[in-house]
Amino acid sequence: MLTLSPPHPTPAMLAAITPVILTYNEAANIERTLQQLTWADRIVVVDSFSTDETLDILARYPQVEVHQRAFDTHATQWNYGLSLVTTAWVLSLDADYCLSDDLVAELATLDPLGAVDCYSIPFQYCVFGKPLRGSILPPRAALFRRAQATYVDDGHTQLLQCWGTVATLKHPIHHDDRKSLNRWLWAQDRYALLEVQKQLEKGPTDLGWSDRIRRVPGLSAPIILVYCLILKGGILDGWAGCYYAFQRIVAELILSIRLIEARSHQ
Repeated sequence: MLTLSPPHPTPAMLAAITPVILTYNEAANIERTLQQLTWADRIVVVDSFSTDETLDILARYPQVEVHQRAFDTHATQWNYGLSLVTTAWVLSLDADYCLSDDLVAELATLDPLGAVDCYSIPFQYCVFGKPLRGSILPPRAALFRRAQATYVDDGHTQLLQCWGTVATLKHPIHHDDRKSLNRWLWAQDRYALLEVQKQLEKGPTDLGWSDRIRRVPGLSAPIILVYCLILKGGILDGWAGCYYAFQRIVAELILSIRLIEARSHQ
């Protein structure tokens, strides 16, 4: 008689996690993100009415639940996504984030009933799939107890406010954005406008050191060049490291131009 082995039970932590993803025209990225989430019973996607193939790709994954909401700010969009979660833990992901295999294995070892309430996860930036030695991205609080956290807006992005004990995981999320240059430039200009608003509304003492540098138009671009290519070893990554450094310089210059423009109208 053939004896079938029982299926391996899902580790307790993985069963307690709902990934939440924001999307808007992410056809170039979302498939890679979902391929690393096959362990999840349910994935909540908050879509800002994509017009490309994003929704078609999402429909291929039965565990994906799509909710469409017009975008206003990142924090409100994220908090809406959190309101749809029924598990104790949330894994918040942008549509160009891919979990490394080692990170998935590390998640499986965590205790969902342990003392930690929030985990920061390091990033490894990729350029067209090639991992870089370093980037300007700090670890992000991305895995947390739903009842212990909320999002607030911070310039062009959002910050997670978490009440409780925070720890940092060892293995990274891969940030691998393969959208077109035109789309990237559109996004950077949009982000710059939000960062300018932050600069104008807050005084120097309310800003971090990087935002203080940005208050002097043009100053941040050469600093970013040295930081990315030399301090972070981008020059050793060849064309991929240069591509990333040039992206960051362009982003800083767009912000400088928008800041000068805004101050001229005050």
